[in-house]
Amino acid sequence: MKRIRCAIYTRKSSEEGLEQEFNSLHAQREACVSYIASQKHEGWLLLPNHYDDGGISGGTLERAGLQRPLRDVDEGLVDQIVVYKIDRLTRSLADFAKLVERLDAAQASLVSVTQSFNTATSMGLLTLNVLLSFAQFEREVTAERIRDKIAASKKKGLWMGGSVPLGYEPDGRTLKIVEDEARTVRALFDLYLEHGSIKAVKQRADRLGRTKARAGEAPGGQIAGEATFDRGHLYYILTNRIYAGRIRHHKQIYDGQHRAIIDPAVFDDVQQRLKETAGQKRGRSGSGSKTSLLAGKLYDEIGDRLTPTHANKKGRRYRYYVSNRMVVGDGNTDKSRLADGWRLPAKPLEEQLASAIHTHLRNHLPVDLLIDPSADDIQRIRGRLEDVAARNATRGPDVLLPCIERATITPGKIEIALNRQKLVDLLGVATSAINADAISFSIPFQFRKRGVETRLVIGNDQNQVVDEILIRNIAKAHRYYDAIKKGQTFDQIAASENLWKRRILQVIDLAFLAPDIVKSIMQGDQPIGLTAKWLGQHPLPSDWQAQRRIVANR
Repeated sequence: MKRIRCAIYTRKSSEEGLEQEFNSLHAQREACVSYIASQKHEGWLLLPNHYDDGGISGGTLERAGLQRPLRDVDEGLVDQIVVYKIDRLTRSLADFAKLVERLDAAQASLVSVTQSFNTATSMGLLTLNVLLSFAQFEREVTAERIRDKIAASKKKGLWMGGSVPLGYEPDGRTLKIVEDEARTVRALFDLYLEHGSIKAVKQRADRLGRTKARAGEAPGGQIAGEATFDRGHLYYILTNRIYAGRIRHHKQIYDGQHRAIIDPAVFDDVQQRLKETAGQKRGRSGSGSKTSLLAGKLYDEIGDRLTPTHANKKGRRYRYYVSNRMVVGDGNTDKSRLADGWRLPAKPLEEQLASAIHTHLRNHLPVDLLIDPSADDIQRIRGRLEDVAARNATRGPDVLLPCIERATITPGKIEIALNRQKLVDLLGVATSAINADAISFSIPFQFRKRGVETRLVIGNDQNQVVDEILIRNIAKAHRYYDAIKKGQTFDQIAASENLWKRRILQVIDLAFLAPDIVKSIMQGDQPIGLTAKWLGQHPLPSDWQAQRRIVANR
């Protein structure tokens, strides 16, 4: 009889209760030990090593307790990893696919004690995919519930956390005025109304006070803030609706339950003046130079850097990012490589990448981006993102684009790697709180023709057209499959549908698409080349993991 060496892995998300003599990790291990003992007749053998992660979120695979058994699997020391429940290992389908691929490569398997499956069998693998689909769904529903609660609370004018503005201090779910600081805020507004220039306000502001200290928002819990006013911070104060007694949630503005420091009419007057001043500046500098915010960060699919350049037409300057080989190419440069280079209009590229970064941060907080956040962390960081959105709306992409470490453009998508330290500074969190796996992501990217104009379409916020034909074919596939399960033959289905049998066989494969692939198709988020025609010509395998690899490479 072949021996199957079993390693038990346990995990608990929070540190609460770990100090007890018998805690959740012990309970999980005890259940796994009993289960392995019950399979002794199958050759199962319990290994003595303990692989535990206490007080660690399952949002990432970078866990010391998990990496140890995986290394042992790679070295051939473990044949099977046993867990109490699959969500102790991961709730992410993507992470699970990585784990199964790694276990398969070592001819090892995974067993869940309470859910009765074994990845060594095809049925066990199918069961696990279904369970993980529900686990990921539960995780996403929880995130939606948090977002809905924050939206409902802000609609009532409640303060839901974030960077506390100068002049206020938290008071439960509202803000209380700090009079000494409030006098500084009023003086700044008065100075702007008097001089009409942030530059002039800056020259007089240093003797009024300093920015607000924020304990615990800098890396390592150090004190952030407590500096002289710079022009960016002055602009942030003069445009912060909190001072007019209002609360922002995305694009909606509500009356807050806190007292206003600045009269709303005065605040609105300042906003109008700022808007007019910004328009004048744009008019004066329309033909001048502008910083290329992605310089040195943008690469194409062959690793060639995209260089900022510009063209002048009828007195206007148009900025572009161009593959370097198209700029410095000489007579020896392969003409086919020149033709394959990129020439992208700078302004829409910068604006849409900034929007994509904000969407990624908003959609992945707190579930993925932060490691095991508390409720207060969630509220504070979401408030911080509201501030970022407001600054991005007024100052443009220069707020978010500095967070890009590298962006690689390939046909169909852009891969973005964010700078971890820049995120720490932007969100006001400790470096250790950022999940390194969540700061790299990819977004759809394509050109669309509109007459003679070529338009960039980046990310999922561009009103993508849902492939109705593909969705109808998926629905038909499920209908055909239901008929097969009820005992009908392919010939009978073809006759009832008035179609060729070959067409039925071609479409029915769509009934076996992985749930996450179907979800992306329903939302219009699938790769550009994943169409009904392509799937008809290239049937996908029934294995969901293999499907995901093929779709990811479209």
